[in-house]
Amino acid sequence: MFSVRLEPEPEGFDRLVAELWERGTSGITEGHGYVIAFFEDEADAREFGEPETVPDVDWVRETEEAWPPIEAGEKFFVAAPWRTEPTPPGRFRLEINPGLQCGTGQHPCTRLCLEAMERVVRPGDSVLDVGSGSGILSIAAKLLGAGLVVACDIDPEAEKPVPFFVGSVDAVRSGAFDVVVANISEDVVGEMRPEFERVARTAILSGFQDERGEWACVVLAVNEPE
Repeated sequence: MFSVRLEPEPEGFDRLVAELWERGTSGITEGHGYVIAFFEDEADAREFGEPETVPDVDWVRETEEAWPPIEAGEKFFVAAPWRTEPTPPGRFRLEINPGLQCGTGQHPCTRLCLEAMERVVRPGDSVLDVGSGSGILSIAAKLLGAGLVVACDIDPEAEKPVPFFVGSVDAVRSGAFDVVVANISEDVVGEMRPEFERVARTAILSGFQDERGEWACVVLAVNEPE
């Protein structure tokens, strides 16, 4: 067994984890500002850095223990499918398989989006999830009572818990949704902001840092009905 220690930038954490799983990692543990990935084959480990030999460990168990459930906002309990902890009273259980796609609930931007959705999404609303990744925000919208949830991503391998298309917000008709949510990157959000404002009455945008260097989420009310 071989391990590689990696120190990704915060905005690249979810994507790195997804890539490690795609490349056959046996398990991942997370620390403050770093992850350690484990591989059976030294050559696979070397693709990510200088590997170190490690003793035999039950990496399935180690990986499962590395993803404890978290409470997000006031309504969500985000848990991996294998966790058996009971859902706290008054919360929705939001099950996500960590590592399959970007969006595990661990990143501050994901939690900020969930908190914003609690305030914005109303029962019966139509919601568009742009850059859906793992589908965590799509699932959250359904749990909040959205009447229609549609997701899109430029990655055709993104999870598809709701109706899905390959592409982005520019393919959507103006005013087609009540709410659009996007947890992507600062460059994409900035470049496509007019598109987000065009397709929905309210836009929830995250994936970037504010002037103090803290992760941020903004809610834009656009063409709010009187």
